[in-house]
Amino acid sequence: MKYLVIVESPTKSRTISRFLGKEYDIKFSMGHIMDLPKSKLGIDLQNDFEPQYEVIEDKKKLISELKSAAKSVDAIFLATDPDREGEAIASNIKDILSSSSKSKVQSSKFQRIVFHEITEGAIKEALEHPREVDDNLVGAQTARRVLDRLVGYQLSPVLWKKIRRGLSAGRVQSVALRLLVEREREIEKFGKEPYFTIAAQFVNTKGKEQKTKNQEVAFELIEINKVKIEIKKTLQLYDGNFTFAKTTIDTQEKADMIVNELYGRQFSVVDVATKQSKRSPYPSFTTSTLQQQAAQRYGFPGKRTMSLAQKLYEEGYITYHRTDSVTMSQTAIAQIREYVAKQYGDTYIPQAPRSYFIKQKNAQEAHEAIRPTNIRRQSLEVKEKLGDAYAKLYDLIWKRAVASQMSDALIESTSVLVDSQDQRLKSKDQSSEEEKVYRLKASGSVLLFDGFLKLTPQALEDTRLPKFATGESLALITARADAHETTPPPRYNDASLIKTLEEKGIGRPSTYASIISTITDRGYVERVERKFIPSAVGMAVSDFLVKNFATIDDIPFTALMEEELDDIANGEKNWKAMMKEFYIPFEKSITEI
Repeated sequence: MKYLVIVESPTKSRTISRFLGKEYDIKFSMGHIMDLPKSKLGIDLQNDFEPQYEVIEDKKKLISELKSAAKSVDAIFLATDPDREGEAIASNIKDILSSSSKSKVQSSKFQRIVFHEITEGAIKEALEHPREVDDNLVGAQTARRVLDRLVGYQLSPVLWKKIRRGLSAGRVQSVALRLLVEREREIEKFGKEPYFTIAAQFVNTKGKEQKTKNQEVAFELIEINKVKIEIKKTLQLYDGNFTFAKTTIDTQEKADMIVNELYGRQFSVVDVATKQSKRSPYPSFTTSTLQQQAAQRYGFPGKRTMSLAQKLYEEGYITYHRTDSVTMSQTAIAQIREYVAKQYGDTYIPQAPRSYFIKQKNAQEAHEAIRPTNIRRQSLEVKEKLGDAYAKLYDLIWKRAVASQMSDALIESTSVLVDSQDQRLKSKDQSSEEEKVYRLKASGSVLLFDGFLKLTPQALEDTRLPKFATGESLALITARADAHETTPPPRYNDASLIKTLEEKGIGRPSTYASIISTITDRGYVERVERKFIPSAVGMAVSDFLVKNFATIDDIPFTALMEEELDDIANGEKNWKAMMKEFYIPFEKSITEI
């Protein structure tokens, strides 16, 4: 028996060939072999939006090789990626090889296999459980492709006429651009306001003479006469109106008066509260959280992260990197628990394995979370084979996966409250003056048991307070007023934009990198010190779309479209019916504008 296995990439092909015998011929398609034409719309609007796919020009030689390889085999396994995109590629390969007039391959020879990690066990398991190509998944991918083509090819010419030639619009990218433009407008309208905080250094009266440095503790003023000092460091936006929460201490004069009044008073401890709390690990990475963390830790743009992860997956180091799931297989969990117990001891694993559940509304949890395929493979091995950037990303994935099955960290937190007593002598005309009580607070924490933080010891530093007792007298060493200004909301960076896109249901985690890349490449936004700043043309495009195509450029509408794509993938809706619902009002808007 001879078999043909078709994957997307040469790297994936090489990795799989290590696990299969000589009877298996491993070929690759280099991604999609068919696409919509670039020179025209490519959608038959009169025939239920049927896409007019064409063979990609530089794939013709590769297709000939696939046809030749398919002639003499007993079965063809379509082993493209386990998602909608991979399902569509598998479908196109099957269509081309089975429809060729000269070298037609019988449809019965084709079988679809999926696996979420490129390991020997996963490959052989997949070969034992083949299935048919899933038409529902193909339909969902086709719907997305047709939607994006209709919006891009019919909306862009409108921008050429109304703004300038060469501009383009995209269904999801335009909504992402709108987020960035609206944030920039918030920043432009922002007006700074001053506020002050009062800090004081105390020492217990017994140690005052010695002035031992480690007895001095920093406190912050939190109340005056039992009224809390409210501090808003940034702007709040409610229903489009900017409001600023006023601080109790909002002038230099008021701040100086309080500092002066603190001197000359006596202080005593009124409360010492100590409590223990647990800090639990996060689940293993999803596509979104991996991109966020890689951006925060290393400044990797989403596109870079996905490229690194793709290689790690194809080389067999990690499970499939396009996933919404936070679950792991029982086998993987058992291996992690065994590893942790051996490396750190039984106290570092909880009694029962941890389970995690996604909170995102449109999550697709068919896959596992992103994790190492073999927990014993360290980042040093990755560095030696692939390089430093791959090792950094692998180390993030490894530590997150291992930590997810480790014990909680145990933290002891202490807060100390100190009140003032007005002991100053008052003249006769001051006898009716209200006595002010100032309350100050100091906080500290100590790590009692590191648990999962064993892997990232820098994640929590002790701020240990000396021992205090209720009723203990303290002496003020120094007090000062620190001036601040309210700050505008921050510009989006890769991590915060991806998080917002996910929270609002815009796009899919696998598309976030291309969304950001597209609006950047088009010149609609610029990256300045890792922050996104809309350009003038980006603002003009966004303003035009918001004004004239409010439905297309609407966050709830875009999120609803994602839900409908999920319905198609689940077999609950027909993709052509969805297109009709979308296109009729869209075409009307295009004509009117």
